[in-house]
Amino acid sequence: MYSSFFCRYSYFKSLIFILFSTLSFTVEAQINAPKYVNEYLAIGVGARGLAMGNAQTETVNDATAGYWNPAGLLNLEDRFSLSLMHAEYFAGIAKYDFAGFATKIDNHSALGISMIRFGVDDIPDTRYLFDPDGSINWDNVQSFSSADYAFLFSYARQFPKLPNLQFGANAKVIYRHAGQFANAWGFGLDMGLQWKKGAWQVGVTAKDITGTYNVWAYNPATFYDIFKQTGNTIPENSIEVAAPRLIVGGARNFSIWKASQQEDAEELIGALVSFGADVTFDGKRNTVLKTDLLSIDPRMGVEFHYKKMIFLRGGVSQFQYIKEFSGNEKLEFLPSFGAGFAFKGFVLDYALTNIGDISTVSLYSHIFSLKVDFGRTLKRASNAPKTEKYY
Repeated sequence: MYSSFFCRYSYFKSLIFILFSTLSFTVEAQINAPKYVNEYLAIGVGARGLAMGNAQTETVNDATAGYWNPAGLLNLEDRFSLSLMHAEYFAGIAKYDFAGFATKIDNHSALGISMIRFGVDDIPDTRYLFDPDGSINWDNVQSFSSADYAFLFSYARQFPKLPNLQFGANAKVIYRHAGQFANAWGFGLDMGLQWKKGAWQVGVTAKDITGTYNVWAYNPATFYDIFKQTGNTIPENSIEVAAPRLIVGGARNFSIWKASQQEDAEELIGALVSFGADVTFDGKRNTVLKTDLLSIDPRMGVEFHYKKMIFLRGGVSQFQYIKEFSGNEKLEFLPSFGAGFAFKGFVLDYALTNIGDISTVSLYSHIFSLKVDFGRTLKRASNAPKTEKYY
């Protein structure tokens, strides 16, 4: 009974590993630029952004800005911001984690650092399941992990002569590994802008602006003999290139109910409406707008708040044409929902969303993230020098 259960479990995890590995490396050529490189970096981070359909590049205001738009680091309300997120996909087999920290340097600049991990752990390694005499030896079964990491180092700056414009940039380091079989290192650059005027906000993020190169190195000693015996292709060291991606968005704040009719009265209920699109330059993808040169994937999100303490969110994204058995195409999209609660610098956010299978509700994931803001800014007197102080 135990052997049967273990075999089924190993088979299921092997299928997940094969699916996950398709995002991890390409072995067809020495240097290539496939469509889907580092796609784990396009999932999104933070339950707020995931609940709003990833419409964040124009409004992000916390430590997740290193991912969405580094220019948003200047929107921190306090001196320090810490953000943590954990999500699980494929029935809990794949783990997706994010940690980010940001701090203001002064009125016009900020720094941030972020870490992302997307991995499948405890994958059974059954290469040596059978002893030389042909008998099964469960003690020979070990396990390994296949995981992708990204480390983002962010800087944001506001130029005094352009008070409505914010600029940010990322330097990111990529590390990916498939157990002891292969690993890759990569490096890339991102740039971002945010512009604000009254209730309007506009954001632009250019990811992988010079292309992000992943250099794969394989350890043939771990698989060469078995691959040769079974007729598998022997992978060679290779380079993958992630093509640039442009993310644009706009948003507007709406005041629904104020405490009084006065212009500066406290806003009790308000709304934020965001809309934008991802533009990729690696040919046709399954999006609603596409050409041989680029593809455009629109998205939209909305957030309602009560005293900026209780939040309700929703979003739509990933509009795709799905071919049915009849041969007809049907336009589908991925809805997402969420809520949040803020109290004394702590913000707990929740999102109900999916990794991309828009047709299977059962695969939706419950995602939680925590944000902590501290080092509150003291209000500056009108005649005080323009230097922030914190406590």
